[in-house]
Amino acid sequence: MNGYGTARRPATAVRRLMAVLTASAALVAGCTTGTSEETPPTPRGLKQYYDQKPSWRGCGNGLECATVKVPLDYGRPQGEQIGLAIVRLPARDRSERIGSLVTNPGGPGGSGVEFIRQAGGLFGRDVRDRFDVVGFDPRGVGESDPVSCLDGPQLDRFFGTDSSPDNSHELAALRTESQALADGCKTRSGPILPHVGTVDAARDMDVIRAALGDAKLNYMGFSYGTYLGAVYAEQFPRNIRTFVLDGAVDPRLSSTETLIEQAKGFETALRAFAADCAAAPNCPLGSDPGQALNKIAELQRRTDSAPLKSVRGDSRPINETWVTTGIAAALYNKGFWPTLRQALAQAIQKDQGDLLLALADQMLQRRPDGTYSNQMEANMAVNCVDKPNPPDAAAYQKEVDKAEKVAPHFGSYVAWGGLPCVYWPVQTKKAPHAISAKGSAPILVIGTTRDPATPYRWAQSLASQLDSGTLLTLDGDGHTAYLGGPPCITKATDHYLLTGTPPKKGTVCR
Repeated sequence: MNGYGTARRPATAVRRLMAVLTASAALVAGCTTGTSEETPPTPRGLKQYYDQKPSWRGCGNGLECATVKVPLDYGRPQGEQIGLAIVRLPARDRSERIGSLVTNPGGPGGSGVEFIRQAGGLFGRDVRDRFDVVGFDPRGVGESDPVSCLDGPQLDRFFGTDSSPDNSHELAALRTESQALADGCKTRSGPILPHVGTVDAARDMDVIRAALGDAKLNYMGFSYGTYLGAVYAEQFPRNIRTFVLDGAVDPRLSSTETLIEQAKGFETALRAFAADCAAAPNCPLGSDPGQALNKIAELQRRTDSAPLKSVRGDSRPINETWVTTGIAAALYNKGFWPTLRQALAQAIQKDQGDLLLALADQMLQRRPDGTYSNQMEANMAVNCVDKPNPPDAAAYQKEVDKAEKVAPHFGSYVAWGGLPCVYWPVQTKKAPHAISAKGSAPILVIGTTRDPATPYRWAQSLASQLDSGTLLTLDGDGHTAYLGGPPCITKATDHYLLTGTPPKKGTVCR
């Protein structure tokens, strides 16, 4: 695992997973109301991009799709171009339309196009009435010149490699697979790798804003999408109308600090799950939360040398790494906790790992035919170029040791996930830093107290860094808060998007 994650999935994803295991609207531009802001000046040399008008076409279920052109290298805007796939769900009340609400589901590497296809209808009623909800695949992702590194069997081997090495042989194997991923990305996607970072993606968002015809940007970013939003706010603070950053990332942290803090977040979520399970009848982990955590640790240790069986005939050894990935996947959304209890019961009582493996496959976006989406490859490509990385595996080992001390169930697994960045063909020397976005309109930051992937303290930190930041808290579980969250979060967020007025500082929802 490397990086942050994506917005919590709709509850239907749980039912879809269990089912797998047991067996054109008119194209109108519309008029924009309530947006009398003066159009920002066009950055020098980019007029052809800012002046483009997307050719929208119907693409099913009331959606409209188009492509927006951007320069591969903003330092050479007259050079090679790439296309960004975008999709919009038009506002239902065209007469009261405010503008576009651009979104990013996280990752990095999450497809914004697929996000709107699956979850566009889940935005608040008033938001759906008055905004075109827009998604896009960032550069290097999905349909936007995607990064490609390895084929399906090679990715199986990479994701299944022991990520908590106990000896020199296992560590050598982990280094070899990490190097292979970096080399594969260089071979298959070398020219785009220097240009897939968040700074360039944020510049793309401003081109998209202009192409959509909006003088100011309305944006909702989840997980990594909060970092993308913060970087945009740093570059274009006066181009913001409303910004929602849900499941916030702390931009001040180094690459390894981020992974260590994320491992601690998963530990917090696992403790919450263990307590919930122990309080329920027939918990496969026992009736004591401490005992439950010990049983999970014992399962991890046992599968390090004796993988679980697959009754479905999957050829992959369901080892400690796949088991831990499956557990982590279920912690992203409390709606998956019953599934996780069932998966752990199968593993502990029957020595079967199919359900844990299915959870892992869903998070990694592995398809039934053994191929993968490019989400995880893009995730690595973005994370590796966004921040400096340790110079070698020996230096990286010291960071892993720190993670193991503070997160015994997840420290090694999460921290070693960034090892390919040590071998990455493109490196940056730009150090992480606080982002203030001085001069921006109010920005709403949302944090969940027991978020596994983006710990609550990150939301507290980002809200305090931003000159105009306001923190909205969900006292609860799961990754991100708005989609599928309580009405308190939805109402406060929607009111802000409609009016520009954030909720009162210190607001806590439950």
